[in-house]
Amino acid sequence: MISASHMPDCFKRKLTKRQSFAYSEDMVIREHYLEKLRKLQDQNLIKVVTGIRRSGKSTLLQQFKNELLANGIEQDQIISLNFEELENIELLDYQKLYAYITERLSEKVSSYIFLDEIQNVPQFERVVDSLFAKGNVDLYITGSNAFMLSGELATLLSGRYISINVLPFSFAEYLDAHNSTLSPDRLLAQYLDSSSFPEAVTLSIESPDMVNAYLRDIANTVIYKDIAQRHDIRSMANLERTIQFLLSSVGSTVSATSIAKALGATSHTTIGNYIAYLTQCYLFYRAQRYDIKGKRLLQTQEKYYTVDLGLRNILLSESLGADRGHKLENTVFLELLRRGGEVHIGKHDEREVDFLVQDSSGQRSYYQVAFTVAEETTLKRELAPLKSIRDNYPKYLITTDLGAEEFSGIQHINAADWLLN
Repeated sequence: MISASHMPDCFKRKLTKRQSFAYSEDMVIREHYLEKLRKLQDQNLIKVVTGIRRSGKSTLLQQFKNELLANGIEQDQIISLNFEELENIELLDYQKLYAYITERLSEKVSSYIFLDEIQNVPQFERVVDSLFAKGNVDLYITGSNAFMLSGELATLLSGRYISINVLPFSFAEYLDAHNSTLSPDRLLAQYLDSSSFPEAVTLSIESPDMVNAYLRDIANTVIYKDIAQRHDIRSMANLERTIQFLLSSVGSTVSATSIAKALGATSHTTIGNYIAYLTQCYLFYRAQRYDIKGKRLLQTQEKYYTVDLGLRNILLSESLGADRGHKLENTVFLELLRRGGEVHIGKHDEREVDFLVQDSSGQRSYYQVAFTVAEETTLKRELAPLKSIRDNYPKYLITTDLGAEEFSGIQHINAADWLLN
C-alpha cells in the first residue's frame, strides 16, 4: 500500500511541458483523454467526444485548446462554439452555422473546429459532413446522447470518425481533486459513497451542502430533457420506476421482460425502449453475458451499471455505506471501460465471472469483485468461478482487503491499488 505521508507527491499529476501552463491547484488535468486527443490531432478523422452531461467534455476540450495555443497554434485558427450558450442561438440553424464557420476558415493554415453539444443543432450532420470534406480542417464535436452516433451521422461518416467516451472522474482523478493526506483506502470508501462528476467533487470540497441539489439538477435534465422530451414519454412514473429498478439491480442480471413483470405496469417492449434511451444518454452502461466455453455473446440477462454512484444514492435515497459490494463492482466496471477493450459478464457452465475483458488483439483477462473475502467461505466462493476456467489468461480477484496474494495463479489485489495502477 501507498503510505498516507506520500499522498501529495504521489497523486499530484506530473505535468509535461505541453500541459504545465494549464495547471492550477484546483484543476484536474484529464490526462487519460488528453493523450487520446493528442494522438488524433491532425488525423483525417472527426473526433466525437461523448458522455453524460457534466462529465467534463467541455472542460476537456478547453484543456486541449489551451495545449494547442501553447504549442504554436494561433487563436484565429481555432473556431469554438457551444450550442447550449444563448449567444449561439442563431447558429442552431445549420445553414447559418455552416456559413459562420466557412467564413472563418483559412486556406493557408489548418483550422481547429470545436462544436460543443452539437446534437442541439437540427441536421447538424450536414454541417459536419461538409466541413469534413474541406481541406485544412481538424474537427472535434461533443454530444450528450449516443443517439447522434446511431443515426444519419454514422451513415454519412462511416469509417471517418472516432469516438471518445468521457466518464466522470476516475478514482485517481478524484484523489487529484482532493489532494488529501488520507490513505487511498479511506478515500476509496469515500469515493464509493460520493459523486465523481467533476463539479460535484469540487462542491463536496467547498460547499458540501450543495452537492445533492446539483446532482438532482443533472438527473432532472437527463431524465426530462434528454429522454422524456426527446422521446415523448407518456408515463413518467413508469420511466422513473424503471430507472430505480436498474439502480437497485446494479450487479444483478436483468431483462426488459423481468423488469416489466416486476413493475407490473407496462409491456416489456416499452421497458426495452426505456433502457435504450437510458444507455443512449449515458446514464447507464450495459454489460452483456459472454459464454466462455461457447465463445459467443448471449442475448439475455444483461447487467447495467450506473455512470455515477452519487446519482444512485440520491435517486434511491440510499444511506451512505449501504450496498458496498455492488458499489465496488460498479466502480471496477467503469474503470475497465476507461482502460479499453470490450467488457462483458463471463458465463462458464453454471458459474458467473463478474467481468471478462477482451482487447483488440483478442487477449482476455478475468475479474472477480468482492468487498471483502476475510471469511474463508467467501474467499472460496469468489475464487471458484476463476478456478473453473482452464485457460492461461490473467485472472484477478479485487477486494478492499489489504495486501496482495496469489491463489493458484489468481492475483488477489487491493481495490485502491488496482484503481491507481
